Order: sequence, then structure tokens, then C-alpha cells
Amino acid sequence: MSEVPQWRSLYPFESHEIRVQGMRYHYLDEGEGPTLLLVHGNPTWSFHWRNIVLGLRGRCRLVVPDHIGCGLSDKPQQYDYTLAQHIENLSALVEQLDLRDVTLVAQDWGGAIGLGAMLQAKDRFSRAVLMNTGAFTSPHMPWRIAACRIPGVGPLAVRGLNGFAHAALTMAVEKRERITPDLRAGILAPYDSWANRVAINRFVQDIPMHPGHPSYARLLQIEHGLPSLADRQMMLIWGMKDWCFTPWFLERFEQFFPAASVYRFADCGHWVVEDAHERIVPLIDSFVHGSN
Repeated sequence: MSEVPQWRSLYPFESHEIRVQGMRYHYLDEGEGPTLLLVHGNPTWSFHWRNIVLGLRGRCRLVVPDHIGCGLSDKPQQYDYTLAQHIENLSALVEQLDLRDVTLVAQDWGGAIGLGAMLQAKDRFSRAVLMNTGAFTSPHMPWRIAACRIPGVGPLAVRGLNGFAHAALTMAVEKRERITPDLRAGILAPYDSWANRVAINRFVQDIPMHPGHPSYARLLQIEHGLPSLADRQMMLIWGMKDWCFTPWFLERFEQFFPAASVYRFADCGHWVVEDAHERIVPLIDSFVHGSN
């Protein structure tokens, strides 16, 4: 019998799956109560949400997918790793599980993917919690990410050296003492080879910076749809030291959702749930149960 990796103690959950286009689409389904749909970004996976799941599964149902190419889902080498496809996959999960009165909780790429799914099935979603994310066009790309898109050099760094994920372990958090060896191992575990890092690279390539990009029109469609969600309850939680989804993105969301509850964490970075999950769990709890 093979030895269980130590990081597994940080992720004590039962695995579930549906089939999407014949591929394993892995997700967690923990707890009972109001339904939360937690959607991760790049280069993370459902492991990213472990402390939120542990903190709320006594009072909520938490459904936490791994995007195709990520986490414990299948990682096909020839696949349409685009914003539109990720939205369709997430929408399939919502439909197959017949999720209703859903609270979307999303970070990084999970914002565009989750809000895209929300716009496709507005009757199934009641509210959203957004953290350091974007769902609209932006004129700027951080140079650290732009460098990963250089032909030849970018894939070598991202897929060959796992540079994108390794860099995130230091650049995405402020409280770096929290990145223990077991936590580091858990974040990196699904991305242990060139083949298994395919989605990390494709997410980087799929950032639409100009109208000719294949995902630009879909992102713009989401942006134009955001005003139709202004009647939903919204919470914005932001790590203000994020160099990627800077406070500019928070301000844009505030323009779309002027009635949103806003929490600015001055001491936190991009992975705000790693820096401050102890503060975030009670905020989401009160938001979902109507006492916020």
C-alpha cells in the first residue's frame, strides 16, 4: 500500500466527479445547508478553498470543482482550454447537480468563469462573493504574467520549470510563514509534470488583451452582462497588496455593484484566503445566513 502524502491531512475530503465530454470533472461536495459554489483560479485547484470548506461545512453545502486540466480532474493535452469552455463545464456541473439558490464564491480566473455561469443561469444563483478577480476587459497586464506568454520561453518556464506555480507560492501571499512544506506540496501536487501543467500554461495564454484574441468576445459579453446582476447580493473581499488584481479591479466591481458589501484587507495579497481565511469564514457565514 502506497504511503498517503502528508499534504492530504490538509485536504480531508471525499472526491466526487461528473463526466464532461467523457472526461473526469472532479469536485468536492461537503456539508449541508445553503449551497456555496467555490470556483478557483490559476494555478490553484479545490485545495485552495480547503479552509473555507472546513470552516463552513457545518452550516453550508460547499461544492468545489477542479477545472478540466486542474487539480484532480483529467488533464487532456488536446483540449479547448478557453474561458467559454470552462464556463460550459461549470454550467454542466450546476445543471447535473441541480444546484439552486447558489452563492458563487470566486477568485482569480474563477470570477470570470463563475460569473459567466451565473449569467447563463441567473435563476439558480442568489448572491456572489468575489475575491481578487476580474470579469471585464483590462488595458494592463503585469509584466510577470506577460513574460510567461513569450513564445518558446513562456511554455518552458511555465510547463518545464513549473515557474508560474512556484512563483505564486511567494508572490501571491503576504503571510509567507503560512506556506508550510505540506501546504506547498498540496498546491503543487497535481502539477508534477510537463503534461500535468498544460492548463496552467493555457490559462496564461487565454488572457484576452485585444479584440482579436479568441476569448475577448466572451469576456466582453460577461462584462456587458454584469449590470444585470446588480440586483443580487454581492460581497467583495480584496487583498489590497495584490500586484495582479490590483485595487483598480475592486473599484471596477464597485461601479458595477454599488450596493455590494466591501471588505478591504490591507495586509493581504492575491491569495487572500491563504492570508486571512480566519476573517473570511465568518464574513461569508453571516452573508449567506442573512446577518450581514
